[in-house]
Amino acid sequence: MKAYILRRLLLTIPLLLGISFVSFVIIQLSPSDPAEVAVRVNEIVPTDEVLALTREQLGLNKPFMTRYADWMCAVAQGDLGRRYVDNKPVAQELARALPPTLWLALTATLFMAVCSVGMAFLCAMYEGRTVDYLLRSFIFLGTATPGFWAGLLLMWLFSVKLNWLPTSGMQGASSVILPAATLSLSYISTYARLLRNSMVLNKQKPSVLYARARGLTRGMIWRHIFRNSLQSTLTGLGMSLPKLMAGTFVVETIFAWPGLGWLCVTAIFNRDFPVIQAYVLLMAVMFVGCNLLVDILCAVIDPRLRARGQA
Repeated sequence: MKAYILRRLLLTIPLLLGISFVSFVIIQLSPSDPAEVAVRVNEIVPTDEVLALTREQLGLNKPFMTRYADWMCAVAQGDLGRRYVDNKPVAQELARALPPTLWLALTATLFMAVCSVGMAFLCAMYEGRTVDYLLRSFIFLGTATPGFWAGLLLMWLFSVKLNWLPTSGMQGASSVILPAATLSLSYISTYARLLRNSMVLNKQKPSVLYARARGLTRGMIWRHIFRNSLQSTLTGLGMSLPKLMAGTFVVETIFAWPGLGWLCVTAIFNRDFPVIQAYVLLMAVMFVGCNLLVDILCAVIDPRLRARGQA
């Protein structure tokens, strides 16, 4: 197991270097001149002298690879640059916006795990019956509903009509319910369907018939089916956290949630390149980290994966 984890860790190093290079190149390919953007957002007249001085301050006069190496050295030390708008450290702004987004994403993940597992269990237990058809209809409806429309609908119902929950902002624990429900809706449908299909297939396997013949209780048999159905769902769930965090643009904008998505949308409108660059890098690193954790967790659950990885 240690060799498997070490090998997976070593494989992430070139992957992270590649991601850092791509995130640096993407911003460099922008048609806008970073020096001119930095000058204009501070309402300074972009004369030739001012632009030349700004380029020198931002290090834009250096060769491309030198700038990349300088940026990587700074990132390794936790320095992600400074915002063009107010010259504040980008790392500080990301650290300020990260907890609200984490809170939102973790709450959405909790909704997603509880609802998808519950619906999958009911669908698999009552396969081909009314409960199965009703829940599958809800699942298909959730898959087909756009996130922004679901968010507006939930806001209209629970905030405007019933006045149960706040419409926007971060005003206590209740304010996270609507954005988290909106964010998790499509994922609930996806993973409930995935887990339900896997459980239906697994309950028809000879091992389950053998377990029934041995006289195991109904609860033990369903626990066995659930455990064997988790692998594909765990992989999806593990990748959902960074996807949730990266996909909070719309939800945070609709509900005025002061998180990373809101920060990045503001940076895009202002063309604040250091913030966008740091956001892309952070999301990519989170995807790689979650993928690594899920692979290790799946290897712990299923020893066949460890053997396959050692071959």
